[in-house]
Amino acid sequence: MRIILTHEQSDFDALASLLGAHLLDEDALPVLPRRMNRNVSAFITIYGSELPFVDPRDLPAKPVEEVTLVDTQSLITVKGMGPETKVRVIDHHAVRDDTPESWDVTSDETGATATLFVEGLRERDSHLTTIQATLLLMGIYEDTGSLTYTRTTPRDLNAAAYLLELGASLEIASDYLNHPLSTEQQKLYDQLRANAETQRVHGHNLVIACGDARDMQEELSTVAHKLRDLLDPDALFLLVTTQGGVQLIARSTSDNIDVSELAEHFGGGGHERASASLIKDSDLEQVCADLIEILPKHVRPAVTVGQIMSRGPQLLPPGTSAEEAARRMQRYGYEGYPVVRDGKVIGLLTRRAVDRALSHKLNLTAEQLMDAGDYHVQPGDAIEQLQRVMTESGWGQIPVVHPESNQVIGIVTRTDLLKTLTKEPKIPGRQNLADRLEIALPPARLALLKATAQVAHEQRAALYIVGGFVRDLLLEQPSQDFDLVVEGNAIELARGLARRYGGRVTSHSRFGTAKWHITEVREKLRHSLADQLDSDQVPPGEFPEFLDLVSARTEFYTHPTALPTVERGSIKLDLHRRDFTINTLALRLDGPYYGDLQDYWGGLNDLREGRVRVLHSLSFVDDPTRMLRAVRFEQRFGFQIEQRTLELLLEARSLLGRISGDRIRHELNHILLETGVCNMMFRLQQLGLLSAIHEDLVWDEWLCDKIENLPSAESDLPWGLEPDLKDIPLRHGIAYTLWLVRLPSSAARGVIARLRLPRLLVDTALAARRLRQDLPSLAGQAPSKIAARLHDVSPLAIYATYLATDAENLQTVLENYLTEWRHVSSSIDGHALQARGLPPGPMYRLILASLRDAWLDGKVSTKEEEAALLEELIEIYSKEEPEER
Repeated sequence: MRIILTHEQSDFDALASLLGAHLLDEDALPVLPRRMNRNVSAFITIYGSELPFVDPRDLPAKPVEEVTLVDTQSLITVKGMGPETKVRVIDHHAVRDDTPESWDVTSDETGATATLFVEGLRERDSHLTTIQATLLLMGIYEDTGSLTYTRTTPRDLNAAAYLLELGASLEIASDYLNHPLSTEQQKLYDQLRANAETQRVHGHNLVIACGDARDMQEELSTVAHKLRDLLDPDALFLLVTTQGGVQLIARSTSDNIDVSELAEHFGGGGHERASASLIKDSDLEQVCADLIEILPKHVRPAVTVGQIMSRGPQLLPPGTSAEEAARRMQRYGYEGYPVVRDGKVIGLLTRRAVDRALSHKLNLTAEQLMDAGDYHVQPGDAIEQLQRVMTESGWGQIPVVHPESNQVIGIVTRTDLLKTLTKEPKIPGRQNLADRLEIALPPARLALLKATAQVAHEQRAALYIVGGFVRDLLLEQPSQDFDLVVEGNAIELARGLARRYGGRVTSHSRFGTAKWHITEVREKLRHSLADQLDSDQVPPGEFPEFLDLVSARTEFYTHPTALPTVERGSIKLDLHRRDFTINTLALRLDGPYYGDLQDYWGGLNDLREGRVRVLHSLSFVDDPTRMLRAVRFEQRFGFQIEQRTLELLLEARSLLGRISGDRIRHELNHILLETGVCNMMFRLQQLGLLSAIHEDLVWDEWLCDKIENLPSAESDLPWGLEPDLKDIPLRHGIAYTLWLVRLPSSAARGVIARLRLPRLLVDTALAARRLRQDLPSLAGQAPSKIAARLHDVSPLAIYATYLATDAENLQTVLENYLTEWRHVSSSIDGHALQARGLPPGPMYRLILASLRDAWLDGKVSTKEEEAALLEELIEIYSKEEPEER
């Protein structure tokens, strides 16, 4: 005989799982538990006749060959079971350590065990009655809080939707899931509510309520549900005196509070969200005291030190001089450094102590100047512990030590703490963007990214996509290009990828950067990653030519406007060196963190609020080109430069005059390629940034009208023109030419020198300026005269002049030349002249030019007329030739 069992004091998930297991194996008997929750018993009383459950007292007197145990891993012995009875477990709880090895256990992480059986029934396309579908639905709803608990999975939602399609009754479910309390339960409920006290533990609100139910026969779990719904704590603990002892009932709504661990301390069990224990031989007061004492050990902090600390901190040996400490503080901007001897913290050296020593010309050591003490925290400590240590020590920077090695692995500052204690703490990892990432990237790039993440995970290195890609992903404007940062050794990661998949690696050890070249192994990559690709549809060319990897780093500036000096650092410090908070977002990719959003500097909130904000007050001093980027991002996204950032920008704009022309031009190039170039340029002018670059750089509506409508690609050029600016994008070439074409000569040359424009672009722009000045004189001229003037001018300069000209008749002149006249030539060439016996010399050029001019001006229109003219020209130039000699 095969039977199906569940736990005592059964809820709807247990009862639904009994039904689901039977429907999948109709020869197995679903045995009702001896005790059920009151609402479950009420349901069975009304609808039990329509369900296949068997009372344990009615089991046949046969040996039990196999037991299927559902929604629990605690086996209750029934008649017929023996040592040979096989046990199979189907549960959604984690496998317990004390589960016998001989049991066959299937455990899957869903919100309810009933979900697992509904999925099996759906695969079989099983027919269900309304009551059967409703019971299975109630099982899912009860264990997922009607699909609202955080442990609810998409599988639970899909299962519930399927049951509703089969006719499950929400009306019946609502009646029994929201079952009213009995008179006895209501009295206990009122008593517990009056006695409820809130404990604040590691950032969580925990409610403990005590009561007396020695005269009560009703079950207690329904009372716990009602209290939890009313008080909405992170966890609820009921301690109730009963005839058998003190009953503990625990409920959790947080992943950081596993109430099954607490129940085990008192000899009970359950799962992480719901557990119970009956404590005998202890009074209520003692159990309550024990519970309060052990709560901090079993409640994980809502926010831990490890989440907000910076890794790889700067440490000072005791003998470090005050001058050296001052140099470090100026270089990195830190206000304090832990002083460490033999790996142990012995004090904290503050900037104040160093400044005072140097002001008195005392070059003392760190040990002599430090605030002595061994104050530290561990990564798993709650921020409340960090607050206590800061308060006790008075230190604004607390070292973080590894719990096993006791080595300093990080530092957490008062600023980190204050950011966390604000109303909207910005804790990394609160949001997962894996689904968005997989939609945004094409299959080849996504597969390559996952392969890189896998190797990084194996090397215990954290891998991140950072910056603009993440920002645009959140703005639903994703691109295919991404920057990868490794919190670890980027060069070793690249070499690991090459060992596994082929290709070659080039690296720069000084900066910790590596390039993995994969052009030659694209085909091999496609086969290696075939399980993530449709290899028949994804050509090898979909893979990029290479992958750049950068080690996380920090940077400092030796003086304003200098290029930064770079050193290794943590991902947090790497993101801090970026220009604006909206560009500090990162997606972690390795291992279980795949898709987790990291937001250390408030970028997500600024993105939502539409703010462009710098990370610190010296940002524009460190790199004044950030002012141009601030405007570009503001106008591109329709954001606003945050008020304090705007003040800092206006204060620092004069520094643009000290930035090299190449760096300024690099930023302007980006702006000229934007679709909102006009708004950006007007905003730069409004803020005085263009004049700060050069006094003659101005922007007006004329330029806006011309440049906003420029061709965006070479193929968009009219009249078959081909760009002739080598390595200079077409839009840049025309835009700069138009920007310069109206300026006086001295102003144009001043702007050219300031921006260090490339020689070829300068020649084009100056040619266009001269042509624009000469253009009115060409009106009414013969085509040959016009062609002679334009012959040595590049087509792009002529086209730019055409755009810069508002007179239609002058535009027509230039259009005629570009479309017709420049292509006109004589049908007679030098070979024909030589065949006539004419000696090579200047005569050739004069004759051929005259023939071309005749064609242009309409003096000849046939080859016969051209031949006749040739004879005349030969006669004329032959007579002149001897005299010239």
